[in-house]
Amino acid sequence: MIEKKFFKTKDEVDVTFVYQNDDAQEVLVVGDFNDWEPTPMTRAQKAGSPFRLKVRLPKDGEFQFRYRVDGQSWVNDDGADAYWPNEYGETNSVVNTRA
Repeated sequence: MIEKKFFKTKDEVDVTFVYQNDDAQEVLVVGDFNDWEPTPMTRAQKAGSPFRLKVRLPKDGEFQFRYRVDGQSWVNDDGADAYWPNEYGETNSVVNTRA
């Protein structure tokens, strides 16, 4: 799931990536907005809490990303705005920051 907060006076958007997986120990966000460098998501101490990561992205853009779960599997976001093919014969999730 992706949560977006648009600002009236800024050319940026707060984007929160939310990934629910009760069995996962570690979830990373990997995308073109972070130069494809894995960025750890955090989870609240409360049982059943989702993993979350908030980033600020430029307004009016489209950004590709995927989740890396426990260093083993690549997962797309079910709530992505689009899915684009990647060079590995799979797809990447896309988040759109147009208002």
